[in-house]
Amino acid sequence: MTASTGIEIRTIDDDDVPAWTRAMHTGFLRPPVVSKEEVEIRRAGMDLDRTQGAFDGGRCVAAFRSFAQRLTVPGGASVAADAVSNVSVSPTHRRRGLLGRMMTNDLRLAKERGDAAATLIAAEWLIYGRYGFGPASWTTEWEVDVARAGLDRRYAGPADGGRVDFVDPGTARELGPALHERLRATRPGFVDRDERWWRRATGDLRPAGRPWTEPFYVVYRAPDGAVDGLLAYTAQDTWEAKRPHGTASVLDLIAVSTEAERALWHFLLSVDWITTVRSGFRAPDDLLPLLLPDPRAAKVTTHADLLWLRPLDVPALLEARTYAHPGTLVVEIADPDGYAGGRFLLEAGPDGAARCAATARPADLALGVGDLGALYLGDESVVRLAALGRVAEERPGAAARAELMLRTARRPWCPDVF
Repeated sequence: MTASTGIEIRTIDDDDVPAWTRAMHTGFLRPPVVSKEEVEIRRAGMDLDRTQGAFDGGRCVAAFRSFAQRLTVPGGASVAADAVSNVSVSPTHRRRGLLGRMMTNDLRLAKERGDAAATLIAAEWLIYGRYGFGPASWTTEWEVDVARAGLDRRYAGPADGGRVDFVDPGTARELGPALHERLRATRPGFVDRDERWWRRATGDLRPAGRPWTEPFYVVYRAPDGAVDGLLAYTAQDTWEAKRPHGTASVLDLIAVSTEAERALWHFLLSVDWITTVRSGFRAPDDLLPLLLPDPRAAKVTTHADLLWLRPLDVPALLEARTYAHPGTLVVEIADPDGYAGGRFLLEAGPDGAARCAATARPADLALGVGDLGALYLGDESVVRLAALGRVAEERPGAAARAELMLRTARRPWCPDVF
């Protein structure tokens, strides 16, 4: 569509991909240079029907893309999500409503498709709340001083009878998808990884113009031979005064058992010449700090919001997940954009399963759609949002009851930036 500004917003075609990519680079402060190879690689992973551009006099000045995603919710089920990515507006065209127009187009189509929610990774906190998104999971990154950690440096392998082995990229690409799906079924906040994700992560598909460093790939095999863990890391070999000061940086660590997780961390923290380990983005309640004899050896270098969630179908979302405690709750959801607003009765049974439908009963709690997004995966506290004035308790005790129902034993976590 074309607004009075004269800027046209539309889905792009094949001929637009170079200009669209250049606009995205510009907004992300990357050199505005686009090679033929990059265009070919990027085009192969794009659904043009879900890719928008803003054009001013023939020049692309804003980019926006979405794709289909499966999001794991508490209890292990997954819902269809509209994953928003590659959002960029050129500095010359800010504050003209371009993002709002593209977001409106995308969310409308997502609602029509029947997606339960939209998701994104927010570069800045202040941008996406006005579109109904709320921060649904957080991430933490640690830097470990290996010498202070107190682990036995004579470590020779897992004590449980399992083993740790290096594998090549092809083997990691072969084993990784099934392993990730096993973990995704147990952890709310996880999203699916397609074949392209694994090809990029193992160097089989390399972004044009970006350097590639081959990681080390390590698998943990349980005593019965099952592959229960995969670790990918890079290492920087630095020496000073004839003493090693190597740094290992974790790119990915997937473990479907606590034995696998502990074994992979212990392995990495025992590699000769490594004095510092950078964990990469992990769950805020990761095992890492407390599995060290001296947890203070791990200092937090990043703690921030990661996955943001925008409800589009409240009954579908609330019925998809399970609940830690049985209970009944009537929630009034305010959604200025009209996608998910209304009053809904949630009834959770002793088995954790729930029913949810529109109701005329008086509300127990009233909140905005973005705050429902923040609460949905079980990470945020209803009681805290009520104290902040973001949740209105219409019936005494409703916030505490909702807290018991919604919270999860482990915090939700999304390990992927998309």
